[in-house]
Amino acid sequence: MPSLTATHPFGSEITFEDLRCDLQAQSAWEDKYRLLIKLARKLPVLDEVTRQQAQEVKGCENRVWLGYQLNQNGTLHFFGDSEGRIVKGLLAILLTAIENQTPQKILSIDFSEFFQATGLSGQLSDSRLNGIQALIQYIQKIAQENQ
Repeated sequence: MPSLTATHPFGSEITFEDLRCDLQAQSAWEDKYRLLIKLARKLPVLDEVTRQQAQEVKGCENRVWLGYQLNQNGTLHFFGDSEGRIVKGLLAILLTAIENQTPQKILSIDFSEFFQATGLSGQLSDSRLNGIQALIQYIQKIAQENQ
């Protein structure tokens, strides 16, 4: 697979701990919603070539693409995009946990606990929760295939 340049700040410049603190500081859902949109803007739009190298993940409310590259050091670089701003923001949050992690580390993540820690679990619609679950299953499949 060719080297992909779909870089983003999630998991490096923006960590899960940063996002957890930011999300927990927002008491109103509207403020969390605005933060998700802000995160979505930081995730670059994939060009057509890169989007074709990604997999469209079924089960999401909006179209979502997620791709990856196995780095030489055994970690995984993930890239993605979505047509929906909220879903794209949620994808950005997931990327903070999985970007440049080993497959073993990704498989050890308790994603339920991960989203509980953000305070988002109880505020997302069933369809968005189903979409997140579809993304998590695809991420775990990638990790299993690359162990």
